[in-house]
Amino acid sequence: MAKRLALFFLIQVCWLYPGSAQALEPARDSSLQFPGNTRLEIILPPTIMQHVETIVEVEILPMHESFTDGKPVAIIVNGKPTDAEFSKGKLRFLYTFKSSETLWVEIQETKAMKPVRPIPLWMSMLPPLLAIAVALMFREVISALFIGLLTGTFIIWFFRDVGIIAAFFNGLLMIIDTYIPEAIMDRGHVSIIIFSMLIGAMVKLITDNGGMKGIVNKLSRFASTPRSGQFSTWLMGMAIFFDDYANTLVVGNTIKPITDRLKTSREKLAYIVDSTAAPMAAIAFVTTWIGAQLSYISDGIRTLELDETPYQVFIYSLQYAFYPFLTLAFVGMLIYQQRDFGPMFRAENKARSNGAIKPVQTEAENIETGKPRWFNAVIPVVIVVFGTIAGLVITGLEVVSWDAADGFSQNLSNIIGQADTYRALLWSSLAAALVAVLLTVGQKLLTLKESIESLIEGFKTMLTAILILVMAWAIALITQHLHTADFISHVLLNLKVSPYMIPAITFLFAAGVAFSTGSSWGTMAILYPLILPASWMICQANQMEYMESLAIFHNVVSCVLAGSVLGDHISPISDTTILSSLASGCNHIEHVRTQMPYALTVGVVAILLGTIPAAYGVPGYINYLVALLVLFGVISVFGKKLIATN
Repeated sequence: MAKRLALFFLIQVCWLYPGSAQALEPARDSSLQFPGNTRLEIILPPTIMQHVETIVEVEILPMHESFTDGKPVAIIVNGKPTDAEFSKGKLRFLYTFKSSETLWVEIQETKAMKPVRPIPLWMSMLPPLLAIAVALMFREVISALFIGLLTGTFIIWFFRDVGIIAAFFNGLLMIIDTYIPEAIMDRGHVSIIIFSMLIGAMVKLITDNGGMKGIVNKLSRFASTPRSGQFSTWLMGMAIFFDDYANTLVVGNTIKPITDRLKTSREKLAYIVDSTAAPMAAIAFVTTWIGAQLSYISDGIRTLELDETPYQVFIYSLQYAFYPFLTLAFVGMLIYQQRDFGPMFRAENKARSNGAIKPVQTEAENIETGKPRWFNAVIPVVIVVFGTIAGLVITGLEVVSWDAADGFSQNLSNIIGQADTYRALLWSSLAAALVAVLLTVGQKLLTLKESIESLIEGFKTMLTAILILVMAWAIALITQHLHTADFISHVLLNLKVSPYMIPAITFLFAAGVAFSTGSSWGTMAILYPLILPASWMICQANQMEYMESLAIFHNVVSCVLAGSVLGDHISPISDTTILSSLASGCNHIEHVRTQMPYALTVGVVAILLGTIPAAYGVPGYINYLVALLVLFGVISVFGKKLIATN
């Protein structure tokens, strides 16, 4: 009796967990045995989608010497003649499953069969949609990405006919033993993790050694009026371009005493800080954002036949980054004209009359730094910038050589295009971190132990971002396996969405997701792997020329970024918005209330006068010129002159 119970228990365990959860290994069912020693074994990929071409492999056992690699072989598939290619001991052919069916393969009167239950293509949208829905509901990105991952792995297992309970547990295990490791083991992904940690460490150290404060002190000497004080804040926000967190904390805390003395409202200070932090970090060439952006773009273009590297795609897309560039310009216009409108006008007038209201200090206001010497921050930053450029040239020259027949710009473009971006970023970030340590210890600003502790604290600040990155890479892999981009492009084609409107739709969608989640990084993580392949497929399906398709594609790449930044600016749960409020000593709700009209104004102008015309081929300089004139006019017409101060 005990033996029977043990056998029964063993059978149940095997049913619940059929094989390892590392289910990306192709499953092999038993094939039919026919007279003689020849038999066929059908091998299918782990994920089979309806209405998507699937590569089917047939192994002939034992091997027949009559087949030659690369030559077609006539076979019968479900009663229809089909040509298959023989390679490495297996026949391969394409087949589209439209519903559950039994696949029959016949070769020289030898047959094999295999039941197939393909996944409906519409289910490929469930992982990203549920991730977005959970993010909207709970206003948290990490749990949303995890739910999206679990949904995808559950679908994969459920359509292997293992039962609901088994599909759930195997899907849970598949996240940790398959998708997360695959996401991390990619060389580019590991490079991005290391780069992000090194940049975070460098930023923390040059903050602790007083270098960041030294930069700000240099600029703040020029502040003697409300206009010059705000102008100095604007310049500082653009100078500290490589990290939005460092930007908000350092600029807000350091300039606040100056703007208080000059009777600038805390709301206006928070707006300037917030509206320079994320836009600069998003569009600068070397920032804590660049690693994540390159990774998301890389995942989005992995399956596309583009003649560009992720870094080239990023650089070319910057011309369409209307919202970040126009936001920076709009802040400058407000400062120059000394006009405001909406809630900001009332806040500024109140400060001009009574002085800035000073709330109770927060921890964000008490940043301990060493002796403020500006070069302790400038030197590491310069090393990152120019070290990256040098690394790109060095690694590019390893692949291509300088051709005297081509011009300088053409040669440089070719070299950068063939460069190993990840190696360049790693070299420069490591060099910058080491130099920051040498400067700090050499001047006895901090001890070696304190410097190392500061670096470690900098590593820790990037942990959340890295966790989001890893989960985003994993969900991108699932959407790739489930052919989510195929479904999106199929739906948009059926809806007859014009390719020229895809950038605008992308911008609005990204802004909505970022507003609801409060995370621009989470928004990019979800949308880049979905939107980029789909937009390219739609352009190709509409038979657009390669260069025209590429222009729209670059516009879409930029719109995901720009929409994410806009949503981040108007979201009360955004981390950078909260940090801007804290660092500036401003009531958080007041900051959101006064900033939202400005952000939405720039957003509307950016999409109507920038994104849409650019998609139809209007030159960028015309779009920017018209948009800047309109924004200047909006301030002149709707803005009210502020009370003058002594």
